[in-house]
Amino acid sequence: MAQTFPSRPRAAVTGAASGFGRAISLRLAARGARLVLSDVDEAGLEETAKLARAEGGEVVTMICDVRDPEQVEAVAARADEAFDGTDILVNNAGVAVAGAVGVVSLEDWRWQIDINLYGVIHGCHAFVPRMRKQGHGWVLNVASAAGLLSAPMMGPYNVTKAGVVALSETLYGELDGTGVHVTALCPTFFRTRIHESARADEALRAQTEKLVTKSKWTAEAVADVALRGLERGDLYVVPQADGKVMWRAKRLLGQGFHDFVGKMTRSPRISKWLSGR
Repeated sequence: MAQTFPSRPRAAVTGAASGFGRAISLRLAARGARLVLSDVDEAGLEETAKLARAEGGEVVTMICDVRDPEQVEAVAARADEAFDGTDILVNNAGVAVAGAVGVVSLEDWRWQIDINLYGVIHGCHAFVPRMRKQGHGWVLNVASAAGLLSAPMMGPYNVTKAGVVALSETLYGELDGTGVHVTALCPTFFRTRIHESARADEALRAQTEKLVTKSKWTAEAVADVALRGLERGDLYVVPQADGKVMWRAKRLLGQGFHDFVGKMTRSPRISKWLSGR
């Protein structure tokens, strides 16, 4: 049975300047958390810090590019210095690339992998040994339903999020009995600003923006579900019903699921939708 979070938990959140990172930071602050918040967006980070303090949190901020392991290690060291350790790590920093394999540039592939996958690897590498040593901890790795479903036209994003799921599964086994818990968060679309920094052609960017902005799910709602699952010790948290249904269908149908998705992608209606016409 999983432990419950301590009162006034010590938490580190990457990508805290906006979106889900801000939402979960504020939810933790409302619990009286002591927070080390990091991002490359200094203005957004300071706004999150201001809001978190208003919610009752104690906050330290750091500029951190998660592509650089030394910067991530510095965040972990700052948490040690400020709060004598970390109870909760939220590996959240992420970006999006969309497009067909062979069309997306290798530069964009590397950008995606360096932030979405290596950023999480760097976070786990820096924080997990500290958590093992203290005998408890909770790691929330922000993946995506994309990492479970592998839809067409999202190759770079799918690969990184599938990698985050695989890393989480690996750690879940490695950390069994240590008091350290690992959760992979796998939402479908919800309202954030990720489309603003996405690298994709104009049509795909427009369709991504439409899916994000029209979602009924807010970042705050996803954060609430994520924290409940993390505290329970769930390995997988798939917040929305559409994600749960599609993931179950994939597990039941196997290759047939991908046959169906491929046919749907080739249909004139879907092709028109993807092209923005």
